This record gives sequence, structure tokens and C-alpha cells, in this order.
Amino acid sequence: MKTLGQMALFLALEEEEKVPELMAEVEGRGYRALRGKVGSMNMEKVVAAVETAAKRQGLVTGGYREEHALYHAVLEALNGVCRGQLALGDVLRTVGLTFSVVRGPRFPDEKSDGAWLAVVLYGTIGAPIKGFEHEVIGLGLNHL
Repeated sequence: MKTLGQMALFLALEEEEKVPELMAEVEGRGYRALRGKVGSMNMEKVVAAVETAAKRQGLVTGGYREEHALYHAVLEALNGVCRGQLALGDVLRTVGLTFSVVRGPRFPDEKSDGAWLAVVLYGTIGAPIKGFEHEVIGLGLNHL
């Protein structure tokens, strides 16, 4: 059994050419999902990229409750990426990230659990100098 978080992790980590096949599996399991990329020294741009993609793909509506849930899932994922220091450009760090957002129940067999969002951010963080970065990953889950 693959959970909501696992599906989001696999989607963010998968090689580009295998994404369509994995996306079909994710959707076949009843989840809705997207994958995107963002790079920035500005944390607000990372949040905005994920939120914009989720809205455009219809994973969240324009309502406060869903946008708020997405925002907190993104912040939780950013805590993993930034290792607890929610700062990028202010401390001379930049990120290059692949992100995924998956919507559905936490466990595929537990539809009564309601809808949840999982956000994964995977990529690199480091000084804005080529070769000064390292891998990072963050996962955020929030209920709708």
C-alpha cells in the first residue's frame, strides 16, 4: 500500500522521463497530483510557485480553507529543506527544487479519512555559487 506521502515523495524523486508513467499510477490509485520546478533565493517565490501550480491544476480551490491547508503543507516541507531555519536569500542560500503536490486520502483504503494534501520539495540548497550546494528534501501533510 502506498500512502499519500509516499506517492508525493516518489513523484518528486522520479526521473523526468518516467514521470508520465508514475503520474498514471498515482491517478489510477484515486489521487490527483502535479509536479513542477522552482529555483530561487526568495522563499516567497517557492511558496508562490507551488500555490500557483496547485490552483492551475485544480488541486485546490480558491477558498480560504484549501489555500490555508496548502500554505501550511508547503511551510512544513520548507522546514525540511531549510532544516528549521526558514530563510533563503537573507542568509545567502538559494534552492533549486522539484516539487510535487498530491491530493487524496492519507491511506488509499481509508476514504472516510477525508481529503489531505501532501507537498514534497526535493533538490539542492546552498550558497549562490555553483558547486556549493547539497541535496535536501521536505515533506508536508495537511488535511483539507
